[in-house]
Amino acid sequence: MDEVLRLDAVGQAQAVREGLISPRELVEAAIAKIEAHDAEINAVVHPRFERALAELDGLPEGAPFRGVPILVKDLGWGQAGEPYRAGSRTFDGVEVGEDAHAVTSLREAGFVILGRTNTPEFGTTITTEPVAYGPTRNPYDLAYSPGGSSGGSAAAVAAGMVAVATASDGGGSIRIPAGMCGLVGLKPTRGRSSYGPASGEAWSGMSTLGLLSRTVRDTAAVLDLFTGYVHGDPYDAPGLPGPLGAEVGADPGRLRIGFVAEHPREDVPGDPVLADAVTAAATLLEELGHEVTPSRPEALAEPDFALHFGAIVATNVAAEVENIGRWRGKPVDLAELEPRNQAMARAGRDRSAVDHILALQWIDGFRRRMAAWWADHDVLLAPTLGIQPFPLGWLPPDDLSTAFGRTGPAVAFTSPFNATGQPAISLPLHRTPAGLPVGVQLIAAAGREDLLVRLAAQIEHARPFDHAAMR
Repeated sequence: MDEVLRLDAVGQAQAVREGLISPRELVEAAIAKIEAHDAEINAVVHPRFERALAELDGLPEGAPFRGVPILVKDLGWGQAGEPYRAGSRTFDGVEVGEDAHAVTSLREAGFVILGRTNTPEFGTTITTEPVAYGPTRNPYDLAYSPGGSSGGSAAAVAAGMVAVATASDGGGSIRIPAGMCGLVGLKPTRGRSSYGPASGEAWSGMSTLGLLSRTVRDTAAVLDLFTGYVHGDPYDAPGLPGPLGAEVGADPGRLRIGFVAEHPREDVPGDPVLADAVTAAATLLEELGHEVTPSRPEALAEPDFALHFGAIVATNVAAEVENIGRWRGKPVDLAELEPRNQAMARAGRDRSAVDHILALQWIDGFRRRMAAWWADHDVLLAPTLGIQPFPLGWLPPDDLSTAFGRTGPAVAFTSPFNATGQPAISLPLHRTPAGLPVGVQLIAAAGREDLLVRLAAQIEHARPFDHAAMR
């Protein structure tokens, strides 16, 4: 059973089809793995094991992932009849009335949902340490954070509880946990995945749904299931030439790749570990036949970006707090929130509608300035996280000045591409001297997930990923 759990989701599905293991045996093995290891990791905050076992008899025949277990993030992935908490005490007693479109797609593909994973309150930070559920721990070192906000999903996949888990990314929340837990994490193009029917968008279009996995082929195959325009969505991503799963193993051609190894902020000192990660990846890409040169969009270093991005997020947090009050039938007292979100909600409430529109307009200009670089390049190579992996407690909840001051440099390579809506993928290509994963990120022009999957698969084939944290 343990050998089967070490397969990726595509491999597990094949084992079921070939009769090597039954869906029930596979699901029971995953449940046993979670029960054996989650007490130390704290990735699964809402297990639904009995319901999952009861659903096995109704699995659709011939579904591509029939019987494969999966976990879903407890933020943005609503399930009918299940609790929804988003890492917050304010949602106590709230249950979702209908499945999200993406959840329906997973069920139709035969996945069996075993539970919901931990996330920071409202997903507004880069570590997963909510007061409501306690910290999730990185399987590579239990004293370290798995990242955020999809930290529970990342820790579960890295530990081998499931092969894939769902995620979302509003400022790096897929890529940062992927980088810190040694996984593959692709943030799709804006509009590629639907937040419906409960929402039209999240964080003014800067957040998108995705997943965390151990292989490029899993990322491609599972994204194919739940991406695509749904009638009424506010955005529609550029069309792909075909399924992403078909891009795995396809020749990416000779690509023009620019790379950046230094931090874009002049006040942040260079980090030799991050620089080594990028330069080693650049060397590998050159060996694979690509044209690789030091280059980056000049707009990546614009100091005003963080101000406008943060203002948009704060306004959305304030709106989220208002909506929670309506959903539960009682207004939210800001004292119910963690200090970080108290501050963000207050800041959002203090901003006018005009302020919000002006921030969105600034981001519109930023997106155009960034996009210009891709007229002469195919891919940007950069660190995933702007800092090295950090321990739990490194972002003090009661010292917001320190916490916000540390978060800004960390997301310098992730949040800009939430604002531009471009696809970006983190790959596990490096380690710190202590053995902690360090992600390396590839960013393409809007709509070019196909190119990222081809290139990521080529890299994976040349340098197979090591998943040393699997239990």
